[in-house]
Amino acid sequence: MTNDFCPVPVPVAARITAGVCRYFGALNWATLTEFRLANHRRADVCALDPKGRIVIVEVKSGPADFRSDGKWQDYAPYCDGFAFAVAPEFPLALLPEDVGVLVTDGWETRLLRPWTDTPLHPSRRKAVTLSFARVAAQRLGAV
Repeated sequence: MTNDFCPVPVPVAARITAGVCRYFGALNWATLTEFRLANHRRADVCALDPKGRIVIVEVKSGPADFRSDGKWQDYAPYCDGFAFAVAPEFPLALLPEDVGVLVTDGWETRLLRPWTDTPLHPSRRKAVTLSFARVAAQRLGAV
């Protein structure tokens, strides 16, 4: 996809990630992309709301990307909610019914199905939040 501002095609996953970050930003949530968890998995988007709740979003660029990924269940112990983010043309019937779904074209994002709110244990929340803060500060310092 190209637009007036960027004549170079943007990969689908990058567009979806940008749309998800814009969505959460409009809700006053902080986001980090490619956020490494304590289990060494890397969340595509980790979002932190003003109350400290954590949602992890796994970006899927297409059906093959979804079918080849067996690791997404490993994110649940590190978040209060989990969702997939996909492009509008993604066949939604492939996605599990018990997780959230965000659909985005890179600019407009809709929460098609909310994630299940499963509160983290306080000690896990503290660990993830501290890691989120440290990574954010390190990335800011690198700029």
